[in-house]
Amino acid sequence: MPVRRLLLLLAFWAFAAGALQAAEKRGVTFVSWNVQNYAPLPEPGQVKGSKSDSSAGAIALTLQTLRPDILALCEMGPPRQFAEFRQRLAALGLDYPYAEMVQAADPHRHLALLSRYPIRSRSLTDIALVVNGSHERMRRGILDVTLQLPGDQPLRIVGVHLKSKLELRDENEALLRRQEAHRLRQHVDLILTAEPEIPLLLYGDMNDTRDQTAIKEIAGERGHPMALTPLPLADPHGDRWTHYWPTADVYARIDFVMTSRALTAKVDRRASHVHRAPDWLLASDHRPLVVIFKPRAFNP
Repeated sequence: MPVRRLLLLLAFWAFAAGALQAAEKRGVTFVSWNVQNYAPLPEPGQVKGSKSDSSAGAIALTLQTLRPDILALCEMGPPRQFAEFRQRLAALGLDYPYAEMVQAADPHRHLALLSRYPIRSRSLTDIALVVNGSHERMRRGILDVTLQLPGDQPLRIVGVHLKSKLELRDENEALLRRQEAHRLRQHVDLILTAEPEIPLLLYGDMNDTRDQTAIKEIAGERGHPMALTPLPLADPHGDRWTHYWPTADVYARIDFVMTSRALTAKVDRRASHVHRAPDWLLASDHRPLVVIFKPRAFNP
């Protein structure tokens, strides 16, 4: 075997061993975050500037504090911005050798994932919907990966960013959001029917609150074997809101992490939380959700 290749293999094995030892001591940390338009967004008659350096820096410093093993993102920009984002994290010592990005109908806002653990991609980028007889597409697709965690244990992660209520122009767009939620639930049912005991985590910006039909459908019927549990995450003050809408001056919980029956018992509920920081609004109008799994939760 060539010396260079041998050295690369030894480095990879050392990294994997270090990640395994760290996970055994503190558990695996998962962070979900809508990073609010991490890219230039064109508007009629003008070009909106890209994410400011101060805002991007605040995001990176927050993640340096949280040090996630798995980072799931909403509203990441196109590949060039994703590459810049990864470089910014690497400069702070946050290296993620595995990545996934969903490039669906929305050219500006993407689902993305970074992981310290190997991933197998099965994301859905082109999902057809029918709304009042009109053919539509799911704007951001569905991120779907399986990670190989410590102890060679799998973790299925499904991510979404449902249609925003803030930009609805007519009834059809409201129906589109509900159709996206319905299509997501169908996807979850297919997964859990095929693998009832797979540890499954669903995350995302749902653009709706827990009392609404879309969230209820995604979670499923309470007590049913394929139901998902919305984790009741809160910050140290007990506040559960995840998003601030300045136009209406409203704080709401519209970002969720839900777990399947096989995964719920692995969650360290006391350690999991909504992150609270003084400069949270500089980074994003959403706050990050932090889920920590118990040490050795994924060991055989």
